Amino acid sequence: MRIAFDPQLRLDCTPVTDVRLNTACRDEIIPILAALQHIYARPVLHDSLLDAIAQDVNGVCSADRGRPGMQYWSILVLGAVRLGCNLNYDRLQNFAEEHRSLRMIMGIGDWRDEPKFDWRCLRDNIALLSPDTIERLNHLIVGEGHRLVPEAAETVRGDSFVVATDIHYPTDSSLIGDGLRTIMATARRLAGLLGVGGWRQHGHLLRALKKHLRDINRIAAGKGRDFQKRLQGGYRALFEMSDRVIARATELLDPALVPISPGPATTTIVKLRTKLLDFLNMTLRACDQARRRVLAEEQVANDEKLFSVFEPETQLIKRGKVPQPVEFGHRVLVIEDGAGFVCHYAILPRGTEDREVLVGEMKQVQSRLDGRIRRASFDRGFHSPENQQKLAELVAQPCLPKTGHIQAERQEREATVEFRQARRRHPGIESAIGALQSGNGLARCRDRSFGGYCRYVGLGVLGRNLHVLGKLLIAREDPKCVAGQSRRQGEAA
Repeated sequence: MRIAFDPQLRLDCTPVTDVRLNTACRDEIIPILAALQHIYARPVLHDSLLDAIAQDVNGVCSADRGRPGMQYWSILVLGAVRLGCNLNYDRLQNFAEEHRSLRMIMGIGDWRDEPKFDWRCLRDNIALLSPDTIERLNHLIVGEGHRLVPEAAETVRGDSFVVATDIHYPTDSSLIGDGLRTIMATARRLAGLLGVGGWRQHGHLLRALKKHLRDINRIAAGKGRDFQKRLQGGYRALFEMSDRVIARATELLDPALVPISPGPATTTIVKLRTKLLDFLNMTLRACDQARRRVLAEEQVANDEKLFSVFEPETQLIKRGKVPQPVEFGHRVLVIEDGAGFVCHYAILPRGTEDREVLVGEMKQVQSRLDGRIRRASFDRGFHSPENQQKLAELVAQPCLPKTGHIQAERQEREATVEFRQARRRHPGIESAIGALQSGNGLARCRDRSFGGYCRYVGLGVLGRNLHVLGKLLIAREDPKCVAGQSRRQGEAA
């Protein structure tokens, strides 16, 4: 059973709109709570946000049946605070149970310690939100910001950056080792449920695997005489072991072993079989990649490589920037408006360059903002002759520097005053990206799977937009209040 929020206040509960926040504090949670308080006071916006959350949380189930679950308002508040303050789930649990102002914004009074928020409960409830729903929440919040600052939608600037996935540095041997370790653990558990033998010596297999990996690492680190031959010998021993383990694990996928009668054990068996099959396929792919690279000494294209068996969607991105010229993750495009709201974001497809997505993404933003964008600036990575022409058709004052020393100088000499002003203000998007990375956890995704990655990026942007909205509201009440001041003292765009 789920409800949006409890309409009946307890005697110890302060109405959300009457909660007093310490605006003399510069902590990032104060503007976020101020923004949430403002949203709560606007019924139309409040209902739109909670209706979107309810659709994901309930799915095909009825909200009127079952045990009481977390309220939609609490899911919105805690989901926003999680990456708005760059918290992990353990710290979020502590905030939800100990932070007085946060609990009052959620409608929880002072007379009781309940409800408790276990970190697993928080993770499971926030994970119910789909990336599309989070994007919709962001659009609603940005729309509220544009209602307060209508001129903010006239100016945008954009750039892309890499949000890394949570993986270790990939090597061929480590990929195979990760896959085999997972296969052994999964196969041992599955064999126990099926009543099949053959995995009693899983501990011995694991020790043998670690020995092979240490031998390969030692050879790779030491180099020396006949380095390539010794390395190939180490990999052959690893391949021989992986073939034996994979062959033995494949026997557990025999359909005849699955019990016919339904039950909890059958459901667990089906899940383990699916997991085992996935890791078998990825480990075989890692072995094939290592054979091509090490034994055949073949150059494998980056598009064909596997960089993690746990995050197989991970891409290798060469940006050539100090201190990380090579990054593992996905490109994320962000477009910021004149007030500092991230009015659009997109995770770019594999192998896509900035110049290939500019026009399509700008059409989406211009359409959603009802054609109010008049000025747009991007850097040289988005330039192409076609983009110059089409961006000029979309906005009245485009700023898209050309590549090449001679063309850039000629463009600068012939540029209008508006172009030069936009060019000077464009580096502010780097400040927005830095804020997303350092303040909203978008330097490295801590959630698993590609769906979790998309959700994580959306929640990071949601936290940033609520932070900007809260500062705007606090500054309107008291321009000298420290909670409403920004370190970005210059004009936003």
